Amino acid sequence: MPLKNRILGKTNITVAEMGLGLWAVQGSEWGKADDKESLEAIEKALEMGVNFFDTSDVYGDGHSEELLGQAMKGRRGKFVVSTKIGWRGFTEGHSGYTTVDKLIAGIESNLKRLQTDYLDILFSHINFHESTMPVFVEGFAKLQKQGKLKGYGVSTSDFEYLKKFNADGGCSVVQIDYSILNRTPEADILPYCAAEKIGLVIRGPLAMGLLAGKFTKDSKFEEGDFRRNWIEKPDQNKVFLEDLAKVEKLKAVAGGKSLAQLALQFTLAHPAVSVVIPGAKNPQQVEANVSAGLLPPLSPAELKE
Repeated sequence: MPLKNRILGKTNITVAEMGLGLWAVQGSEWGKADDKESLEAIEKALEMGVNFFDTSDVYGDGHSEELLGQAMKGRRGKFVVSTKIGWRGFTEGHSGYTTVDKLIAGIESNLKRLQTDYLDILFSHINFHESTMPVFVEGFAKLQKQGKLKGYGVSTSDFEYLKKFNADGGCSVVQIDYSILNRTPEADILPYCAAEKIGLVIRGPLAMGLLAGKFTKDSKFEEGDFRRNWIEKPDQNKVFLEDLAKVEKLKAVAGGKSLAQLALQFTLAHPAVSVVIPGAKNPQQVEANVSAGLLPPLSPAELKE
C-alpha cells in the first residue's frame, strides 16, 4: 500500500503524509552523524514514496541544505522542499534580518546551498520579536509573487504570534511541535489552521526520540547531543522522568505496532495535519518511520485509549 497523499493547505501542493526532517546531520546538535548515511536516508525516503523534505539554514550551519541540494541534483521535481530562515544574526530576541533586502539576500543563500532557483515552502524560523515580523511577511510575499516561493509561513507553537503573522491571510503553512506527549496545539492552533486552510507540518512527532521507546532513566547521550541536558540539568531531568513514565503506559497501547509507529499514526490521525516530518540519521530509521504511514490508520477505539 503506497503512502497516502494530502494537500498542503492553500498552496495546493500534493505531499505524501510522511516526510523527512533533516536536522540531524553532521555538525548539528544530535551527536555523531555521517554524510553518506544522511544521503542514503534521503534515497530511502524517496524510494518509499516520501516527497516532502524539511531543512533549515542553521541545521549544521547550512550543511543540511547543502546535502539536500546534492541529493536533488538533476531531479528537483521529485522533491517538495521546505526550509527556514531567521536565526542567523539572532540577538536578544531579535532576528538579524531587519530589512527586506537583508532577508532576501539571506534567502538567496538558502537557494544557493540547495542548488535550486525556487523553494516550495519557506518558514520564518520560530517566532522572533514582533518588530521584525513585517519584514518577513513582506519579503516572503514579494518572493512568492516573483515565483521563488510557492508558499510561506512560520515555525512556531505560539498561537497569538501565528494569528498576527497571518493577519493578511497570506500564511499558507505552519510548522508546529505536536505529539502524544505535547497535545497543546489541539486547543487552538490545529482548529485555527483547519478553519484558515493553513497546511500543518508536524515536527517532533517522536518527541526527540522519547516516543521511540528506547530511553531509560540511565540512558547516556554522547558529546554534542543536546539531549544530554535531559540527564544533567535537574529541571529537564524531572520532565524527562515524567515523560518516561508516560511512555511506559503508551507501550501497553501499541499492541502489535512499535511505539514509534503508534506515535506517528497518532499525529496523522488529526484531520488538520498535512505532513509529519520525523527526523532520521540513516535509511534504517527512515524505513521504520515511514512504515507507520503504510499501516491502516488508528481506529476510534485506539485513539480513545
